[in-house]
Amino acid sequence: MANNRRVGREYALKMLFACKLDRDQSNPERLLESFWGQFRFADDVLGEPLDSVDNPLPMATRLFAEALVRGVVEYCAVIDKKIVEVAKNWSLERMAPVDLSILRLAAYELLYRPDIPARVTINEAIEIAKRYGTKDSPAFINGLLDKIAPQGEETVS
Repeated sequence: MANNRRVGREYALKMLFACKLDRDQSNPERLLESFWGQFRFADDVLGEPLDSVDNPLPMATRLFAEALVRGVVEYCAVIDKKIVEVAKNWSLERMAPVDLSILRLAAYELLYRPDIPARVTINEAIEIAKRYGTKDSPAFINGLLDKIAPQGEETVS
């Protein structure tokens, strides 16, 4: 299940990165339909092959990715406000698009998914940042997410 969730987070990242939530993406269903319709069985926007007929994406992974995307789209204004509050001297526009997408996903989990422990969310975000971000991304993301995480929870530092 954990591996499916990591893959689901990576797909959600790819969807959010592809649409760059700054544009009019207030309809998550249209975003999901567009992503699955355009990018399946081909290379995605980050250059990796998606699921194929021989190796389909598990439904639980797809559903988890979709739930994350829906949540980020629905609460994007609140999530972005929270990110700006903790990101001293960083505007959203200055952040690398991949880092911002990872932050939005993880912030959504931290703020709206109490079923997922904060330390798991932060660790997953750091690991995904290592894979898709720059060499500075993991520390940047960790620092901001530690400030967003609910108080009293043990987090990764």
